[in-house]
Amino acid sequence: MPKIKTHSGAKKRFKISKNGKVIRAHANRSHILNKKTTKRKRGLRKAAITDTTNVNAVKQMLPYK
Repeated sequence: MPKIKTHSGAKKRFKISKNGKVIRAHANRSHILNKKTTKRKRGLRKAAITDTTNVNAVKQMLPYK
């Protein structure tokens, strides 16, 4: 059986927690930050948990995590 390749884009964007949850970063944090409030930008810094509808797809892309 050959090894399964890890999806290059997914390995840069997702991490698996010890409990098996998929952790991701928030969007809307890269540019056009002047119009966004400080409170909104501060909230976007924190990590988020991926929605349950996408967890299986992400875990397939990260077979050895």
